[in-house]
Amino acid sequence: MRMTTRQKKKWAALILGAAAAGTLFLGLDSRLAVRAYRVESAAVSGPVRLAVLTDLHACDYGPGQEELLTAVAEQAPDLVVLCGDIVDDEPRMPEARALETVEALAARWPVYYVTGNHEFLTGRVEAIKERLRTRGAVVLEGECRTVEAAGQTIQLCGVDDPRVGEAAWREQLSSAAETLDGTYFSVLLTHRPERVEHYAGLGFGLVLAGHAHGGQWRIPGLLNGLLAPNQGWFPAYAGGRYALGETTLIVSRGLARESTRVPRFFNRPELVVVDIAPPDGP
Repeated sequence: MRMTTRQKKKWAALILGAAAAGTLFLGLDSRLAVRAYRVESAAVSGPVRLAVLTDLHACDYGPGQEELLTAVAEQAPDLVVLCGDIVDDEPRMPEARALETVEALAARWPVYYVTGNHEFLTGRVEAIKERLRTRGAVVLEGECRTVEAAGQTIQLCGVDDPRVGEAAWREQLSSAAETLDGTYFSVLLTHRPERVEHYAGLGFGLVLAGHAHGGQWRIPGLLNGLLAPNQGWFPAYAGGRYALGETTLIVSRGLARESTRVPRFFNRPELVVVDIAPPDGP
């Protein structure tokens, strides 16, 4: 039996509605994703795995932050690095949850931390740093640490968020670069990805950043990010891997979910894992 025009329109509307509902459901998926990268360097003879957490904003990952902590443990990192905005300045996002996360991480792995803009927005950045130190995190403020991990030696460097003051931020970055030892692979922890002109050419093998929240809204395969702080519309460094000459920049899309006033779209919160490995190595 042939359908009438009215029936055809009804079925078309139902199909379009179902497609729209499915797209919305998939787009608003806020489950934690794991994204892995590999960075090769002759400065290491074996792999070193970093778990990179950014932009937690004290978000809820289950009782005791179990969802996030389990995801980190499943990746078996050698080091954990925190690239800012672990704490949020909104009273509705409890600082205790962020501190609990850091304490649990530091109980199992070496943890290194730099500030983001929201730690400064609390007006208590020094107190937050001290609380993280007492929970086992190493706070980097313009210095480098020579770190042994997985039988390898690398340098971990870090700078505060530029809200520390522009002159102070530049001084921290310069100080970190001046202490690089070319014998070792070097990693710079920073919050801001957009300051690429400052990072390129300083000698860091890898720069890790967050802040952009993946551009908030994405269209996979078409649009990597719609809007990001300090980058504006269609950000160049919303999330992913970028080449800055001899330096690799990896930007995490971050862990924020319920803290954002505009929901993420096709932009799941992510735990980033970076394997630093020798060329042609495992």
